[in-house]
Amino acid sequence: MKKEQDALLEWYENYGRHDLPWRNTKDIYHIYLSEIMLQQTHVSRVEQEYYPQFLEKFPTLKVLGSAPLDDVLAAWSGLGYYSRARNLHKTAQLSPTTLPKTQKELLQLPGIGKYTASAICSFGHKQNIPVVDTNIARVIKRYYALENTIDKIIWEKAEKFVNPKSPREHNLALMDLGSLVCLPKNPKCDSCPLFQKCQGKENPELYTKTKKKVYESLELFYGILLKNNKIALVPSSGKMYKNMLELPSVDPIDENFIAKFKHSYTKYRLSVNLYKIENLEDDIVWIELDNLSNTPISSLTKKALNLI
Repeated sequence: MKKEQDALLEWYENYGRHDLPWRNTKDIYHIYLSEIMLQQTHVSRVEQEYYPQFLEKFPTLKVLGSAPLDDVLAAWSGLGYYSRARNLHKTAQLSPTTLPKTQKELLQLPGIGKYTASAICSFGHKQNIPVVDTNIARVIKRYYALENTIDKIIWEKAEKFVNPKSPREHNLALMDLGSLVCLPKNPKCDSCPLFQKCQGKENPELYTKTKKKVYESLELFYGILLKNNKIALVPSSGKMYKNMLELPSVDPIDENFIAKFKHSYTKYRLSVNLYKIENLEDDIVWIELDNLSNTPISSLTKKALNLI
């Protein structure tokens, strides 16, 4: 196994994503933030946009925890899965100076599961533990030829494979290998440092079977009310955008139709219709159009406003 571990580290040294900013810091908060952002967002978007902008506004846990939740949600706007932002805020309030150093303690904090706790301990504290995300799980399943197995077995195999001398680099190498080489479809096996001992190399597709996602279609109807360069928004009434502002829901009237667009959110495929309205009986929050970037609104609302 040492031979494969060494080959993996050599590959990582030559081809790993060493320039990612959260890999070039010892700040545990910065590492933690990157892990939460990366859970549902592409690396390039996090690296180039959300990560630096968020840290500019909230450079420390203390600053983040002291900020109003509305400001945090506004900074998160466009990333989706807003419970992540709410949990970040709660965690910063519970741990304003620094995060715990053990998995057990980290798991007690809001929104931190087994993967995130392990990533913080490995990438931030260089602890000798496995880290298993979607990419690493695929590498482990192929390497050990694990078909239709449970997560517990994958974690056990990952723990067995960890290089005790360089656990942080080992886990990062596996992550990059899964992202760049051991792809879900058409893996680049010829470029893989683990190819010789890979037990699943003859049929790699066999170990990447996933359940087909089932999406729910919804049609939504929103009203647009503009006055004096301000737009009328209302507090969100559903779980989807809790603690945020959104356009008011209306009954569709054909002659007031403005535009229609498609939008995806988690398991939903949304068809969104916009209508001009003249008045509103709901509790209105008037927002200056120039101040929308500092307002906790979703990417759906942003898309709607861009259309008009």
